[in-house]
Amino acid sequence: MEKLETLLERHFGYRSFRPLQREVIDQVMAGGDAVVLMPTGGGKSICYQLPAVALDGLTVVVSPLIALMKDQVQALQGNGIAAAYLNSTLGFTEEQAIEEQLHTGALKLLYVSPERLFQPGLLDRLQELRVRLIAVDEAHCISTWGHSFRPEYQQLKVLKQRFPQVPVIALTATADKAVRGDIATSLGLRDPHVFVSSFDRPNLSLAVLPGQDRYKAIERIITRHAGKCGIVYCTSRAGTEKLAAKLQNAGVIAEHYHAGLEAAERSRVQDDFIQGKVHVICATIAFGMGIDKGDVRFVVHYNMPGTLEGYYQEIGRAGRDGKPAETVLFYSYADVQTHMHFADEIEDERYREVVIAKLERMKEYAEAQMCRRRVLLSYFSEEAVGSCGNCDVCKDPPQYFDGTVLAQKALSAVARSLGQLSISVLVDVLRGTHSPEVQGKAWQRLRTFGAGRDTSVFAWVLFIQQFIQLGLLEVDYRDHHHLKVTPLGGAVLRGEHTVQLVTPETVKERQARSKAERKVQVAQPSSDTADLVDVLKELRRIISREIGKPAYIVFSDASLLDMAEKRPASLAAFRTVSGVGDHKASLYAERFLAAIEGWRRGGAGVGGRA
Repeated sequence: MEKLETLLERHFGYRSFRPLQREVIDQVMAGGDAVVLMPTGGGKSICYQLPAVALDGLTVVVSPLIALMKDQVQALQGNGIAAAYLNSTLGFTEEQAIEEQLHTGALKLLYVSPERLFQPGLLDRLQELRVRLIAVDEAHCISTWGHSFRPEYQQLKVLKQRFPQVPVIALTATADKAVRGDIATSLGLRDPHVFVSSFDRPNLSLAVLPGQDRYKAIERIITRHAGKCGIVYCTSRAGTEKLAAKLQNAGVIAEHYHAGLEAAERSRVQDDFIQGKVHVICATIAFGMGIDKGDVRFVVHYNMPGTLEGYYQEIGRAGRDGKPAETVLFYSYADVQTHMHFADEIEDERYREVVIAKLERMKEYAEAQMCRRRVLLSYFSEEAVGSCGNCDVCKDPPQYFDGTVLAQKALSAVARSLGQLSISVLVDVLRGTHSPEVQGKAWQRLRTFGAGRDTSVFAWVLFIQQFIQLGLLEVDYRDHHHLKVTPLGGAVLRGEHTVQLVTPETVKERQARSKAERKVQVAQPSSDTADLVDVLKELRRIISREIGKPAYIVFSDASLLDMAEKRPASLAAFRTVSGVGDHKASLYAERFLAAIEGWRRGGAGVGGRA
């Protein structure tokens, strides 16, 4: 078998692995199951696409998103890798052609929707083939603790029953500790290795603004990023249409996108955005999954999402090229009420409680008076030491004090209860309140009972929220939302770390006044590089029309920017561009090299063949 690094460069045009990719691939190549948690843009797909190329047989990829499935198959085909998909969009003749490819062993990857997977006969047919790897994408959908629960995903546990010797890899960009465990259990994975990549995206600035005057604030954001691309997420379809129309009237090249549009119109809007013809997309959460566009300079949430998982996934579409990008969340209590209304309509009481608890964590993030990046990272069980300096709170820091003793009191109470206290009961214990919940469990016998009676209820609630946001405590959704002491909390309890808290007075002052909008300085490429990028984008547009495929199938924006910065003058130099593998080099090197040379000489056309 060829070295994995050789296959990575030949087929995908990358010279090295991203963090954790190699470890994940080694696990599944050795026949082991895996749960992979990587942020948006972290390179999850390589973790099963490269093994699919290396292994002698078929890799089956279960994906819930038809648009994403199509995009990934086209991208694989663009790299010269035999891939196909089965879902409800295909006709009888197309399905027959794919069946023939399966029969002859011509395919390396087969993408299939969960609904299509369980149609009569397909699983039996797959068992007749040499399936070597199974990947379950967007695996958080399998968990009732997740933010996008899909009941049909519960049936996927049959995969391990039908293919007991085949390694299964479950992948997601957003899952807290409860969801990770539920994924492994629900899929019936055998001693899976859980890989958790860092969720830290330091190039993204984070800011929360009050919900008043949102449109004026959005106009200022767009002006700061004039001519650049951005996404504005809205809760409703009507909201996307109204905002897009208003921006269009103001001279912004904007479009709206939601699931109610015809498929052809959604594809047109998406392709125009990827190619840079549309600068601003006003969209519901239906937009964005799997889009390979690196130069999104801002993501705005017109309305607050219902979960931190969804919020993180959506802001992750900004700055995928690693350059500075801006994220802004507008927050109003009306948004909280809207989500609560949706939650109240959920019939399953257990799931409804989870939805409400996650909404509360989202609300706490929006109201946080400490480094927002630390709040996000602690939610995903990643410890962050120190403040980021790139969020609105860090840029306008509140007043802090040494809260180590207060933290130790709360952590001691949680530890002595063996992790059986909710936030409200913890406050009762610390305040020495003989509430029914306290007396029912005899928590008044704890040594820490009444240890914080000199601190107000308001202050204790505020402090406990900060302990959670700092990663000292975590909420266990699987255990009645009880609090648990984290390893970092244990270090504080042992006196190994100090804790800085925001004073209640500061919080009251900051809540009483609206926060001023902060500007974010965005690094711009040099003017000549930007000019060459435009030339290369035009050539990409011409080629995409010739082959009848979206522009990003030719090259991603990140590849074009790397190409413009390196300005290769030979085939060997062209092969050093990120995303250029053997297949794409053979197809496109001559024309792109000619375009770069023409640009150097002062303007040869890009359309003709050299």
